Amino acid sequence: MKFIPQDDDSFEKLVLWQRSQALAVRIYRSLGDCRDFGFRNQMTDAANSISNNIAEGAERLSRAEFKQFLGYAKGSAGETRSQTYTAADLSYLSPEEALAVRRELKEISRMINGLIRSLDRGEDSSST
Repeated sequence: MKFIPQDDDSFEKLVLWQRSQALAVRIYRSLGDCRDFGFRNQMTDAANSISNNIAEGAERLSRAEFKQFLGYAKGSAGETRSQTYTAADLSYLSPEEALAVRRELKEISRMINGLIRSLDRGEDSSST
């Protein structure tokens, strides 16, 4: 991936963004029947924030800014992961679905760490 200058579809090429986007859609669908609108909105907003922060950071003009937004994305992944416990305890998500979402969130967090490390080293990382 080219960080400076960017092409028009830089973030869409990131597997990390693709997986984060797919996870946000999965959470929206999983909570579609949830009538606890406050909780549903908070969890879907946090999940959606992961891919949005990756995209926003990728569109910035410096590695430092990209890293900052990756940090925000990682924080949102942690927030979403925490919310899966509440969602399961309240039966908004099945225990199996909550576990599957948590596993994907942990992998996304690992991928974010890897991208941050590659930015620290000044490497290109188109597959992350």
